[in-house]
Amino acid sequence: MKQLLAALYRFTRALMAVLYQALRRHGHLVGVLLLGVAIPWLVFVNVAEDIWESGGFDGDQLVLEWLHARQSPGLDQLALLLSRAGGTSIMSGVSLTIGALLLWRRQWSAAWFFALAVGGAMALNITAKLLFGRTRPALWESIAPEEFYSFPSGHAMGSAALATAVAFLVWRTSWRWPAVALGTLFALGVGISRLYLGVHFPSDVLAGWFCSVGWVASLHVLFSPYPMQLREWWRKLRGK
Repeated sequence: MKQLLAALYRFTRALMAVLYQALRRHGHLVGVLLLGVAIPWLVFVNVAEDIWESGGFDGDQLVLEWLHARQSPGLDQLALLLSRAGGTSIMSGVSLTIGALLLWRRQWSAAWFFALAVGGAMALNITAKLLFGRTRPALWESIAPEEFYSFPSGHAMGSAALATAVAFLVWRTSWRWPAVALGTLFALGVGISRLYLGVHFPSDVLAGWFCSVGWVASLHVLFSPYPMQLREWWRKLRGK
C-alpha cells in the first residue's frame, strides 16, 4: 500500500507539472478542453441520464409555472420574436450567409468547421429527439404549439451552436468579446423564450445549450493544431 501511494503521489506530481506548463504556455487550449469540452459534455450526459431514468428534473414543472404566471402581452410578443429568431428559417439563412462569406474569403478550414458545427448540432438534436422520444409539456395551451419531440431543445441547440461557432471564428480578433456577449444573450433569450411559451422543459433547454457548446468546442480542438500538442503532453507525461 505504501508503494502504491508513493506511485500515485509521483504520478500526481508529474500530472500537475505537465498541466501547469500547459496552462502557462497554452492557457487557451486548457480553457477550451475544460470549459468548452469536458464540463459541457458532463452536464449534458447527466441531464440526459436524468431524462432517461426519471423523466426529467423535479423542478421542471415549477419553473414553467413560474414563467407562465408572469405572462403578459408584451412578453408574449418578445417570446415569439426570440423564438422565431432561433427557428429553422432565420437560423438557416444566417448560417448559409456566414458559410458563403467564409467560402468567398477562401477560408476552407473555417467553412468546414462552421458547417459541421451548425449542421452537426442539428443532426445530434434530431438523433437525440428520436432516441429519447420525450413528449412536450402540456401545462397550458401554448400560443406557439409544437408537435415533434421535446428533448433536447432544437432552438437552444441551434442558437448555442451558431453563437459558439462564431465566437471561435473571431476569437483572435477584436470582435471576440462582443461576439461572446451577443451570442450568449441570443442563446439565453431563445432558450428562455421556449420555456415561456411552454413548449420545452428547462432540462430540454439546458441540455441543448451544453450539448452544442461541447460539440462545437470539440470540433474547434480537432480543427486546430491542438491534437499534436496533446500528444506531445501525453508523451511527456508517460516519460515522467
